[in-house]
Amino acid sequence: MLRNYLKIAFRSLLKHKGFTFINIAGLSLGLTSFLVIALYVQDELGYDRFHQKADRIYRVSRYFKSTDGQISLRLGTVAPAFFPHFKNDFPEVEQITRLLEYEGTMRLPDNLEKKYTEDNLFFAEDNIFKVFDFRLLEGNPDKALSDPFTVVLSKPMAEKYFGNVSPVGKLIKFDSQYDFRITGVFEPLPAQSHIHPNVLFSAVSLNDERLYGAEGLRSDWGGNNFATYFLLPANYDPAKLEKAFPAFQDKHLPEHNGTKGSKYSELHLTKVPDIHLYSHLDYEIEPGGDIKYVYIFSAIALFILLIACINYMNLATARSASRAKEVGMRKAVGALRQQLIGQFLSESILVTFFALVLALIATATLLPALNNFTNKNLSFTQLFSGQFLLTATLAVLITGLAAGSYPAFFLTAYQPIQVLKGSIVNALKNGKLRQVLVITQFAIACPLIICTSVVYNQLDFMMNQKTGYKKEQILVMSGVGSSAADFETLKQQLKQHSGITNVTHSSRVPTIRLLDSMGASVAKGDTTTPVSTEIKGLSTDYDFINTYEIQLAAGRDFSRTFGADTTNFILNEAAIKAIGWKNNEAAIGQRFKYGNLDGQVVGVVRDFHFESLHQKIAPMVMFMRPSWRSRLSVSAKTGDLPAAIAHVEKVWKQFFPNNPFEYTFLDERFNDQYQAEQKQRTLFLIFAAISIFISCLGLFALATYTAEQRAKEIGIRKVLGASVGSVVTLLSTDFIKLVLIALLIASPVAWYAMHLWLKDFAYRIDIPWWVFGVTAFLAVGIAFLTVSFQSIKAALMNPVKSLKSE
Repeated sequence: MLRNYLKIAFRSLLKHKGFTFINIAGLSLGLTSFLVIALYVQDELGYDRFHQKADRIYRVSRYFKSTDGQISLRLGTVAPAFFPHFKNDFPEVEQITRLLEYEGTMRLPDNLEKKYTEDNLFFAEDNIFKVFDFRLLEGNPDKALSDPFTVVLSKPMAEKYFGNVSPVGKLIKFDSQYDFRITGVFEPLPAQSHIHPNVLFSAVSLNDERLYGAEGLRSDWGGNNFATYFLLPANYDPAKLEKAFPAFQDKHLPEHNGTKGSKYSELHLTKVPDIHLYSHLDYEIEPGGDIKYVYIFSAIALFILLIACINYMNLATARSASRAKEVGMRKAVGALRQQLIGQFLSESILVTFFALVLALIATATLLPALNNFTNKNLSFTQLFSGQFLLTATLAVLITGLAAGSYPAFFLTAYQPIQVLKGSIVNALKNGKLRQVLVITQFAIACPLIICTSVVYNQLDFMMNQKTGYKKEQILVMSGVGSSAADFETLKQQLKQHSGITNVTHSSRVPTIRLLDSMGASVAKGDTTTPVSTEIKGLSTDYDFINTYEIQLAAGRDFSRTFGADTTNFILNEAAIKAIGWKNNEAAIGQRFKYGNLDGQVVGVVRDFHFESLHQKIAPMVMFMRPSWRSRLSVSAKTGDLPAAIAHVEKVWKQFFPNNPFEYTFLDERFNDQYQAEQKQRTLFLIFAAISIFISCLGLFALATYTAEQRAKEIGIRKVLGASVGSVVTLLSTDFIKLVLIALLIASPVAWYAMHLWLKDFAYRIDIPWWVFGVTAFLAVGIAFLTVSFQSIKAALMNPVKSLKSE
């Protein structure tokens, strides 16, 4: 019976090649979109699942509150002084481990030339391998990091420095002054990990005063830079720990401005597999994903597949009148209804299977581009994993059943006499269901066009928004300590080149999050009063404002002629408002205290977008603390830039012989801030184009069918004097009406979705009304072009051909 179903299905498909091609093309496009997005979603949902104890590993995060009780800073790291108290106060926790991220240079002790600045360097506790699943290729996991100045390298790092020779037992030099003995080699963690260490130094090495110092590790409550993890017992409720954290902080944290620890600091636990998609903190070791976009793209995948299914159903209903007699004849000669259902569903599933084969080929072809676009490492073999094959099989079955449901269950329900007398054929030609399906298709496709337009306009707004500082032709170099060189001499030597206009040294540069804060106080009479709003700190030198061409609103810049400026301050306008001073001029000369610095406000700068437009302009204070500065900014002229860079490199090597010369352009860093939005715009554009294309495939087929069904009507109209234009209008108007109805349905939905999306931006556009007009014009225009081809063809046909059979 199955063989008979397939044989008849093949014959039916070959008999109507045009409709078959459109069905397979539409379904293959829909399935390709579905499979590509399914690969992405599967990868996003799989982060950190490879750890055997993943569901029991939790990371401690720390939230800071300003004096008004509002959360001002969220960090995925905590201070080092927490660690011994965690171990002492929570003995029920199986393991507590931590990582300290570093950036520095590495080289072989006997090779001064082969030296690199490396990132993803971590100091790790010796029990790290009992919590996370690192696969050690060489070395003993129980002892690899137990001794001071020992290190474990990833396999690529070991090959980079030692080639194919085993590095175990050899030395490697860190920051040109620390010799670490290599005790092991590990396989890099999978791409689906929230951390990717290249090197693990032993954390016990931090007891050395040159690195951190034992006293600092015990008493530092402010340097929140340790990623700390708990391995909880099986079936242990993490909420018990979170309830105990406030009392724990009150017990151990020193008071801050007379306030207990739990009043200005909160501790939270996040399950490690949830970090990638759910943890959106102000500082993460690596940028994560967003569960919101997993939901959005999953919905898009299902909607595109639904559009493809609707295409099939539309064509099935269009052909239902001609197939109704086939059903009647079959039932008249004894065919059972379940046999006819099986026939129609087998035909539908066969079409879907052909579409799946094409979709798998297309998905495999698109994988390199997908990996490049998403910065992932998806492989062809994932298409044939058990989970993915199950997903694909279910997609085919569900798609096939959905697409073939109308002819299978609707047509087969009629009695043979009704069909053969033609009583239902005219009803089928009426096409009410087809109209509903066309409206549904465009009601799905049009919001994607609207979303693409809004994303494009928001991105254009951000990229062209005035930042309030110069970002062009500025070279930024990091990892520059304050005591490594005489920076005044360095600046003078850099500015000897005519292509260099200014040089400055600061703790952070624009485009980087402002995370530093030490607590601000202002003078009121003979006392100082804490500022209720968190004010972010930026350590600069005398040339920062001039180099970045930041505008002063009141007062003056830091000056070398005023010795007291080493303890004075410059605030931005947002800080003036947060403090409550009457105006910018009123702030000048006011006594101001920040951390342990006590001085006066000498200047106020105009607000500028130091961070991205995702964040509001934060209240900020600039001060002179050289020990905080680690970034060098060089402003160059637009003329001979290569010569200027060559000069900077020459001076760099003179002052920092142990540091490789590496730089970035500030405008590139600025653009990178909005990389996620740029990708979203591209994805929306692609998916909108696919959905519109699939919808138009269905429209084209329906227009073809309509033209065939109304051929005699058109012939009569032409004989009676109808023009080609009137016939085209007649045939096209019905479809255009459906698209307009779809637009009326889709527009409010798209507006609401984009309204929610724009809330993620502190500075955003208002959704322009013309976006809906442009979408309507595009949708109607595309639909008209699609159906007009067949309409014009039908209108130009000789009426004799369509009427000669009468």
